[in-house]
Amino acid sequence: MSSLKFFTNGLLKENPTFVLVLGTCPTLAVTTAAFNGIGMGLATTFVLVFSNMFIALLKNYIPDKVRIAAFIVIIATFVTIVDLLMKAFVPDIYKTLGIFIPLIVVNCIILGRAEAFAQKNEVKSSILDGLGMGIGFTLAITLMGSIREILGSGSIFNIPILAENTKTILLFILPPGAFFTFGYMIAIFNRFKAKYKF
Repeated sequence: MSSLKFFTNGLLKENPTFVLVLGTCPTLAVTTAAFNGIGMGLATTFVLVFSNMFIALLKNYIPDKVRIAAFIVIIATFVTIVDLLMKAFVPDIYKTLGIFIPLIVVNCIILGRAEAFAQKNEVKSSILDGLGMGIGFTLAITLMGSIREILGSGSIFNIPILAENTKTILLFILPPGAFFTFGYMIAIFNRFKAKYKF
């Protein structure tokens, strides 16, 4: 599989958010703003890439009986690293994302890719798969965060884009707004997927 194929796979064919519908907990919870989407997406991408790489490296040494437990230990190691890095270098995003950073350990996207791809393929392909899936997830939740921030706050990336007297829809920065946005985005994505057959 070519490098480009990994990216189109993560962005379109097997997009973790809109096609596989994995990782919905952080998708719904943290996408009140575009910055939150980027922060969670990049943290997840970091963990995806490095956990896929190490699982591919160690797959022949991990006994089948403890495979899942070993995968979780590897994933938890990289989640701890990203948690500490974010706390040190981007404390504002760290505070906003809160408990959802440690919860990356149990994110279905990461364990799913470890089980379905990294344990069966070589290191380079596993890294590219993690990168493709991570970019697809990052773009999806950043787009969701942008839509919710524009409709709910009248801004994007904390920059006001609507006139001060423009009324916003508070619902979109509340939990029900996440469900509305997510549902409509899945419907639109599926419509494009069916129309352009990607």
